[in-house]
Amino acid sequence: MGLRNWYDETVLPKVIALGCASDEVTELRRQVVPLAEGRVFEIGCGSGYNQPLYRKDAITHFAGIDPNASLLDAARTRAREQGWEADIRQGVGESIPFADGSFDTVVCTYTLCSVDDQQQVLSELRRILKPGGRLLYLEHGKAPDPGPAKWQRRIEPVWKRMMGNCHLAREVGAAIRPAGFEVDPIGQEYFEKAPKWAGWMEWGAARKIGT
Repeated sequence: MGLRNWYDETVLPKVIALGCASDEVTELRRQVVPLAEGRVFEIGCGSGYNQPLYRKDAITHFAGIDPNASLLDAARTRAREQGWEADIRQGVGESIPFADGSFDTVVCTYTLCSVDDQQQVLSELRRILKPGGRLLYLEHGKAPDPGPAKWQRRIEPVWKRMMGNCHLAREVGAAIRPAGFEVDPIGQEYFEKAPKWAGWMEWGAARKIGT
């Protein structure tokens, strides 16, 4: 195993897990994830960070994908503990292995930053939603202020290599709207305990427009 593979498979998942479990991140997840209902698909489901936050009685079926196969056994175990009928697979957002119009809700938390093709992923998420279905999102992204945005552009090339292709300066709501969604922002803010170039967050619900 090369140093790069060792880092990606051993160190990076622990770094990401630490960040995903912070109190600030968990509080924002609590504002988004419980809104899911019906047949739910989660992109980048990982080992199941979000699953305890869903309203069990609101979910009729749960599905998810993640490119990291080593995390999926934990996600499946957590789904069984929730008592759900679940279909959790290895996969990528650019080619989601589910049929058109399969889901009432899609949940996307801290995933659009690291996909290879953001617009293709958003197209796929729209495709698998039923007409009027909702994309619930929580993402970090491009800061609205010139100073932090400048530092994001400077730091991003190295950051991507160290953080699993995570982009600092991607648009969030501004990228979701032209993908065929009506966006209803819930909130946006800088994390108090993070540098501004790493701490801009946006979260909300986006309804699929058209068929």
